[in-house]
Amino acid sequence: MDYVRLGNSGLKVSRLALGCMSFGEPDRGAHPWTLGYESALPLFKEALDAGINFLDTANVYSDGSSEEIVGRLVRENVKRDEVVIASKVYQRMDKSANGMGLSRKSIMSEVDNSLRRLGTDYIDLYQTHFWDNETPIEETLEALNDVVRAGKVRYIGASNMYAWQFATSIQISKHRNWAAFTSMQLHLNLIYREEQREMLPLCRSEGIGVMVFSPLARGLLTKDSNEKSTRAETDLVTGRWYEKTAAADQAVVDEVRAIAEERGLPRAQIALAWVMRQSGVTCPIIGATKSQHLQDAIASLDVTLSDEEVSRLEANYIPHAVVGLM
Repeated sequence: MDYVRLGNSGLKVSRLALGCMSFGEPDRGAHPWTLGYESALPLFKEALDAGINFLDTANVYSDGSSEEIVGRLVRENVKRDEVVIASKVYQRMDKSANGMGLSRKSIMSEVDNSLRRLGTDYIDLYQTHFWDNETPIEETLEALNDVVRAGKVRYIGASNMYAWQFATSIQISKHRNWAAFTSMQLHLNLIYREEQREMLPLCRSEGIGVMVFSPLARGLLTKDSNEKSTRAETDLVTGRWYEKTAAADQAVVDEVRAIAEERGLPRAQIALAWVMRQSGVTCPIIGATKSQHLQDAIASLDVTLSDEEVSRLEANYIPHAVVGLM
């Protein structure tokens, strides 16, 4: 496993991040396909054995049980300082007036709640999950600076926002000499490439590390259209993000299949190799629920696509409406 700096920071992370939205009590939250502790344990150990040191979760995943499971997995299987734990804040955690968002009150409460669930006294990377239209960005950035200065958080990151919003945030932090953003977590795969237009160039310019979620388009790039799974049948996000462009996207999916067959490789390895080839990408986030998912991700690190293969994979892409942002 290779380890790279997260952006311009000194923090070293593995070239693959383990996406822990897959871990959570199935009866908590909206994801019945998630893995409880006993089911998650073999995957976690396999990831550690492969050298993966980067774990990504969020306070909202499975109503907090993802953080609880991640915390227990770390405590019982690895030294705390040997892994990098990333979590997020923004989404609704209770029904109160201040139960969501990026206000000072919410950040100060939620960072402590995440620390309690994780069973640790610090979070390596604390990320804003979405942009908060109801809170001044200066309030959010000052609160994030304060949790860093208090030692509860080592680095801060962002996710799911427009490039102009991120650029504004970066400049305010520089002007105020507050803790700087280290990373951006964004949506990128062969059938959703809109972040290549502005966000990826901005991150390269500012030395921001890039974590990629949904690198396999929630599995659409890895299977035939008639294949079923529990996640596909219960995950409403897939429909919202990809249903309107499904017909056009199928040409891209077909090319992934064709190149995979020519190479004698699983489709996931081809799709992930394309993501890791993108300039400025630090690591894809792998949401594994089976050992094979993890094995394909690890093997993709050794797959090098030719320029001709990349041209084929990219040729049928059509512009998409921006999705997933508040």
